[in-house]
Amino acid sequence: MLPLSVRPPEPDAGLGRPLRVLHLEDSVDDHDLLVLHLQRGMPDVQCTRVDHESQYRNALDEQTWDLILSDYRLPGFSGLAALSILKGTGLVVPFIILSGEIGEDTAVDAMRHGASDYLLKGHTARLLPAIERALQAAEAQRERRRSEAELAQSRARLSELARHLQSSIEDERAAMAREIHDEVGSALTALKFELSWIARHGQQAEVVQRAHRAQEVLDQALSTAQRLMMNLRPAILDQGLMPALQWLCRGFIDRTGVACTLSVPETPLQMGTESALAAFRTVQEALTNVSKHAQARRVSVDVVHAADMLSIEINDDGRGWQAADLDKPGRFGLRGLKERAQTVGGWLDLASSSAGSTIILTLPLRSPDHTAPARGSPS
Repeated sequence: MLPLSVRPPEPDAGLGRPLRVLHLEDSVDDHDLLVLHLQRGMPDVQCTRVDHESQYRNALDEQTWDLILSDYRLPGFSGLAALSILKGTGLVVPFIILSGEIGEDTAVDAMRHGASDYLLKGHTARLLPAIERALQAAEAQRERRRSEAELAQSRARLSELARHLQSSIEDERAAMAREIHDEVGSALTALKFELSWIARHGQQAEVVQRAHRAQEVLDQALSTAQRLMMNLRPAILDQGLMPALQWLCRGFIDRTGVACTLSVPETPLQMGTESALAAFRTVQEALTNVSKHAQARRVSVDVVHAADMLSIEINDDGRGWQAADLDKPGRFGLRGLKERAQTVGGWLDLASSSAGSTIILTLPLRSPDHTAPARGSPS
């Protein structure tokens, strides 16, 4: 006997082998008549009779069936009970009820529970067409299941790919930030020292003046390098999400002059590294969109912690956007944020009108990969 978890695969259309029929019938004579009728219209058929529940269960476990024909009443058993057992296995096998007498209400009830058809035993002319319809319907259902399974696998692979891409992007950003710090930052700092020496020891006023100007340019370059490093991989995120959001909002105010308020929980948060990074990037992208497109005067960022979930709501009073704008070619900002949220088990809600726009990120405090927690601090 095969266990349920390793049943042979269900049959496809165009079997190329005998049709396997399981017949639930306590009358040997009725079974023999049925076999004769089936063989007249379907020469290549194998029909096995069972008449007790235990035999029926064993038959389902041990072999793959293309069709089940069942009497409505059996000793200590019934066709509806047999149908229920079949449904419990998850198999897609046509199930037709044959009965000497069956009322209309009973027939309707059988169809409602998933029977493919119901026939009176004396109406054999309808049997073969009913079997053909049932087999076609079952194959269509199996095809839908296969398509749904393939779609689910495709979605899982796309989600895995999105997660891998996000991880690769963050790794590349971190590498670039280190390179800017180690190579560019070090070179600019060394050059600043050299210019400082020239400014101190220069004999001509013009040389000293140019050295001071060059130092000012270097200060700007160092500030730019520092900003690039923070944008690529903010080291402050290692101190927790809340300090990182505070730094982000202060930088937004300094760059744009737009008022920005931040509201955070009073208690520290424990959350996965990927979740913290997803939250940070969401706020970062939202503020970038506001500065580029919204023409807003005020922005608010509200962080709420409830029931092991974190919610971040970003509101602005700008001109908003149209839903069609999000689907334009090349507009991947918010769509990318949705994908990022999904990779850590969260989701993104968007709303917009002429009075402004709202972005709400909701995500678990620990990401599905169970990465080490990033410490969150109160403001």
